[in-house]
Amino acid sequence: MSFPPGIRRRFVVSFPLLLLVTLSFAVVATADGASQDDGPELPACNNPFKLVKVKIWVDGVEGEDLSGITASFGASLPEEANKSSKLPTVFSNPLNGCSNSSSKLTGSVALSIRGDCDFVTKAKVAQSGGASALLVINDNEELYKMVCSENDTSLNISIPVVMIPKSAGDAINKSMEEKHVEFLLYAPTRPIVDFSVIFLWAMAVGTIVTASLWQEFDTSENSDERYNELSKESPNAGTGDDDDKEILDISVKGAIVFVITASTFLVLLYFFMSAWFVWLLIVLFCIGGVQGMHTCIMTPIARKCRNCPQKTLNLPLFGEVSIVSFVVALCCLIFAVVWAVNRRESYSWVGQDILGICLMITVLQLARLPNIKVATVLLCCAFVYDIFWVFLSPLIFHQSVMIVVARGDNSGGESIPMLLRVPRAFDPWGGYDMIGFGDILFPGLLVAFAFRYDKAYKKHLASGYFLWLIIGYGVGLLFTYLGLYLMNGHGQPALLYLVPCTLGVTVILGLVRGELKELWNYSPESSSATTNLTGEA
Repeated sequence: MSFPPGIRRRFVVSFPLLLLVTLSFAVVATADGASQDDGPELPACNNPFKLVKVKIWVDGVEGEDLSGITASFGASLPEEANKSSKLPTVFSNPLNGCSNSSSKLTGSVALSIRGDCDFVTKAKVAQSGGASALLVINDNEELYKMVCSENDTSLNISIPVVMIPKSAGDAINKSMEEKHVEFLLYAPTRPIVDFSVIFLWAMAVGTIVTASLWQEFDTSENSDERYNELSKESPNAGTGDDDDKEILDISVKGAIVFVITASTFLVLLYFFMSAWFVWLLIVLFCIGGVQGMHTCIMTPIARKCRNCPQKTLNLPLFGEVSIVSFVVALCCLIFAVVWAVNRRESYSWVGQDILGICLMITVLQLARLPNIKVATVLLCCAFVYDIFWVFLSPLIFHQSVMIVVARGDNSGGESIPMLLRVPRAFDPWGGYDMIGFGDILFPGLLVAFAFRYDKAYKKHLASGYFLWLIIGYGVGLLFTYLGLYLMNGHGQPALLYLVPCTLGVTVILGLVRGELKELWNYSPESSSATTNLTGEA
């Protein structure tokens, strides 16, 4: 459905974009690892930490698998489920597992809560009581790496020791009320590279390439022509005069204010995140996604069938719109509603990615960087923003604010949709590999600028900037996922890698070619005027 240019620009780009991009700077990966408080490596206490799958049966009925992490001491677990055995589960008494249990632990998996004594003491007590394994329930959702105390120079722990998150302990507690519960523990090997990473990389790079080349379809011009012809309110219909009104040029001041505002939003979300607010974000995402999908579908239709938009109908609030545009908008709306209703299903990532990609393509048409000066301010501010809220915020808030917000803690089980995600195909723990919209949009603005600059000066691929920035973005994304792997899945500030690989490449190429001053002070309007005067356009 075609909306007036001013309304569309303000609605799609301004408020929703600020909220959506604020929450999507960081690459978010399910942190199957834990806090990095490893402690010293001591003799007989240097086992590698491994992720554990805990299969559970309640009265013989298999339930949902749980996840945990092994300690740096104790026996190793088999990598395959068929090499392990089902064992009954018993809560230690006392529950902290710090002294001999009055409950019979022989041949069972002993459960205890964290606290009151060190992990080694809990393991020794469980082992002396005849337990076959010990599961320690953490007091929060982060999995803590259990290490030996400084006084333990030699150990004789022959049972596996595993920590599980608080929510898993709560679920087990409910299941064990007058029911027989059995566990099976094993530690499957996680693949180094999953196919989902390759697919997500291709989607991110493809979105930026598509958004940059989309200008060749003259999206805004065609859209404005149709609107002007239908509304008959502009005497310059078809001249493309409104095209400039559609573009949101980012200024230096605007870039700084945006990052400051984004930080404010992020802190507010950290303290006041709730299910209703996530629902608000879902609604905004659907509205932006519908508008983006409508634009992406109508552009090729209008290009191939220029007479299609001429058949119109009159609608309340929207006035006169083309039948084709209305039908496409209705289909896009149904698509978004179906996704929202089924957003928790295993296949919902497909709809989320389609809506997200269409939204980002549209945003990259409506917002632009005028030159490298503004790009440097925006990307450097975003660079610092990303690093601070992912890595440095725990020094103040005791948690990574960016990861907590992106993960949707305290959101009632709802997840924030402002990211692309792909399910891990070969990971025994499942989960998703993800990338936030901000990690595509901010470098994408620079890449789109490079394409416009190359086009204005008729540069070939090798002598221009567009190709090299695409390569730089792809390499930066590879570095991001390498960082994820090296940090055991801990969420990474993707702009830490993407900004040097895009903005850095631009600056270096500009210096080498002697064009940095021109890139720094480039003006689309002056370039267009110069091109027209020389007759090259």
